Amino acid sequence: MLPSSIQISGEPLSGAEVRDICRGLRDNAVRLLSLRGCRLCDRDFGRICRALAGATSLAQLNLNLGVVSSPSRIKQLAEALRTNRSIQSLFLHGSPLTDAGLALLNPALALHPALVALDLGDCMLGDEAINLICGLLPPDGAKSGLKELTLSANPGITPKGWSRLAIAVAHSSQVRVLNLDYNPLGDHVAGMLAVAVASSRTLEVLDLEGTGLTNQSAQTLLDMVENYPTALRSLVLAENSISPELQQQICDLLSEGEEEEEVAAGASDTRERERGKEPAAHQRGSSSWMCPSDPSSQMVLMTSGLGDSLLAETEM
Repeated sequence: MLPSSIQISGEPLSGAEVRDICRGLRDNAVRLLSLRGCRLCDRDFGRICRALAGATSLAQLNLNLGVVSSPSRIKQLAEALRTNRSIQSLFLHGSPLTDAGLALLNPALALHPALVALDLGDCMLGDEAINLICGLLPPDGAKSGLKELTLSANPGITPKGWSRLAIAVAHSSQVRVLNLDYNPLGDHVAGMLAVAVASSRTLEVLDLEGTGLTNQSAQTLLDMVENYPTALRSLVLAENSISPELQQQICDLLSEGEEEEEVAAGASDTRERERGKEPAAHQRGSSSWMCPSDPSSQMVLMTSGLGDSLLAETEM
């Protein structure tokens, strides 16, 4: 039996549903578990944490929108993550963690061997949390380091904290997607991020929507995209005080870079075929690793290949 997907959103969980979830986790029959915005008692939350601790098929865990709502639940989740070895994507968006809560979670996150995507958006974080997060970015021994990081809507982080993150992204990480939307960054922080993007060999997506940027930031980012070769493929600048003309110029330059890469990849495929080999991308299938969007509002139990691409990349 293939691992399945359990997705529930915004509903109170009954005792029967909790039992079914725990059974699926213990039987290693669940690949994706999403309880986004669900309401359950502390006892049932603890039961689910104990079950996911030993789950070996679970690749994605979504507890967005307040499911992890107290220090006791943070501790229970941390204990489960210390034992679990399979979770690759963890979503805690909209959880009132604060810096103290992340400090409780951090040892388990830092030692987890499979975790590559982390959503801590709208978690009431500050500069102390950023110091911890920077330690999760670089690869270290048995763990690969984060490839996708979301820190949307954490206005308590100061320019000092963002500068620390920019340095970590530039020099010691393999982050490919960085979502910083709806933080009051301003032009100064955007300038530091432009330097980080120019230095990074891996960053492909940067979301700066609604971050208080002006044409000054856009001009800096335009100069960076125009004059320095980077891995960047997508730069989101909506909901800022930036002229449509500057946004379009940046978009056009990024599109040109992507088209050039596709042409180069096509030429490489042609050479491989001439040598009698199948191109590497065709041998392995899709290399996409980005996580899916938030799940639907009803419980679904179905076989699913979700996360296969992320698993494939981790195993390669």
